[in-house]
Amino acid sequence: MLQVQVEQKIYKLEEGSLLTPKGFSAGGVHAGLRHAKKDVGVVVSEKPASCAAVYTQNVFQAAPLKVTRESIAEEQLLQAIIVNSANANACTGEQGLKDAYEMRKLTAHKLSVPEHYVAVASTGVIGEMLPMEKVRNGILDVTTNHGVNGAEDFQTAILTTDTIMKKSCYQFEIDGKTVTIGGAAKGSGMIHPNMATMLGFVTTDANIDSEFLHGALRSITDNSFNQITVDGDTSTNDMVLVLANGMAGNEALTAEHKEWSTFYNALQFVCEDLARQIAKDGEGATKLIEVNVTGAATKEDANKVAKSVIGSNLVKSAVFGSDANWGRVLCAIGYSGADLNPETVHIALGPITMLENSTPQPFDEEEATKYLENSTVVIHVNLHNGEETGKAWGCDLTYDYVKINASYRT
Repeated sequence: MLQVQVEQKIYKLEEGSLLTPKGFSAGGVHAGLRHAKKDVGVVVSEKPASCAAVYTQNVFQAAPLKVTRESIAEEQLLQAIIVNSANANACTGEQGLKDAYEMRKLTAHKLSVPEHYVAVASTGVIGEMLPMEKVRNGILDVTTNHGVNGAEDFQTAILTTDTIMKKSCYQFEIDGKTVTIGGAAKGSGMIHPNMATMLGFVTTDANIDSEFLHGALRSITDNSFNQITVDGDTSTNDMVLVLANGMAGNEALTAEHKEWSTFYNALQFVCEDLARQIAKDGEGATKLIEVNVTGAATKEDANKVAKSVIGSNLVKSAVFGSDANWGRVLCAIGYSGADLNPETVHIALGPITMLENSTPQPFDEEEATKYLENSTVVIHVNLHNGEETGKAWGCDLTYDYVKINASYRT
């Protein structure tokens, strides 16, 4: 398996997945919720795993989130995740909640684990009842394995309007033991996390208590999943789950462990990879946009500015049209709500400086247009107002985005 060193002791496994960590299996099956593609998936740990989760901040939270919260609250342990696509089971009242509980119960019975060791997730159309006969059959039919097929079957089963599977995997050593973190995600539209129509599932064989795992995930989410936007909409179903089964055999990780930063950084790499892939696969997107902010007074200000620029429909449209309209970037900085000095802002598109100390700079329009035709566009903003930095990721806004969402239910 190809390894790429990204930091001292941390290696990216290019062909790795959420099944590369020890003790995990997965699978997916076509149950008929979608026309032809797999639509019910499951991830299973050989033993109960420490867990952590972050959820959408939309006040309308789908039934599966409520059931998953309840499962985790019982012992802070999970052993399986059951997921369906095509139907969000959101805004479906008491029946929707009963259906989510039934999904949990059927999965637990099949795997012979306690019900509260099962998390439930759904994604798809809001406001339609789950076709439970199909879901039941899917849960009964789905099988798992530890190999590439199991990972790909699961990764396919969780997709909706996504055009590609999204995965990431990193490996490192803790206490002389090889530790691996892998992940899979779905997300293409209705993406504006705190969180968005986005599901993320991360597995690791690290030995870590749920308390410290949750603290790490919460912090990392603020600088990864919460820093992406496709269209400004925050869904009812967004959730990121991390399971850590301890099978790597390292000493229990805490924030005081001498190698804590290695684990934390690797988890951040996985989450950032998945976030970028979601942003790049935005509905109808042709380009990934990354905004790098430096010179902010606080981390919060840096993230605000980055997210504001990446969320501007005018900026996204300009990138789609390869129009070097830096004024739209400046406007988005100005309404971000960040503390800044309007006389000291620097803006560059890739290597091309557009604004220096808030003064326009001459640039070659043809060169700028050519740069904006790349599949990845990086916008640099320096506020010259402090030492903090931040990043955000998004995509261009295209004609196809409207086409896809104008006929989403059909």
